[in-house]
Amino acid sequence: MTRRESLQTVALLASFIVAGYAAVRLLAGDPVGVGAWFVGSAIGHDLVLFPLYAGLDALLVLLLRRHPAWAAVGGVPWMNYLRVPVVVSGLLLLVWSPLILRLPTEFRAASGLPDQPFLPHWLAVTAALFVLSAAILLARITTKRR
Repeated sequence: MTRRESLQTVALLASFIVAGYAAVRLLAGDPVGVGAWFVGSAIGHDLVLFPLYAGLDALLVLLLRRHPAWAAVGGVPWMNYLRVPVVVSGLLLLVWSPLILRLPTEFRAASGLPDQPFLPHWLAVTAALFVLSAAILLARITTKRR
């Protein structure tokens, strides 16, 4: 075994130790609730969310293949400049949806903080992601023209 392989093995074992510790701490509180959350989120993602976003992406790719002139702006393909902010914003919505959508939670009781600013903050972060992505695309188009 080479030195690099040894280092990789040690890193892998360390990550297993950290993951095992996190699992023990997580399951110590409510193992049935954690299991239900895990199964529910796996089913929700695999049966609902994945077909939805994969289908939308495939539809957009199909549309761009039928109309190749739409696939690039200034000679730069724009698809990933849309995908990245959509995915990041969607993940933030998925993780923080109870607070963003103001569903009943124990957040206020547990933290003492109000749950009101989450929707405007998520909208601001989403807008910033799209503005940043558009600015990067514009910079790329500008450098390509030179």
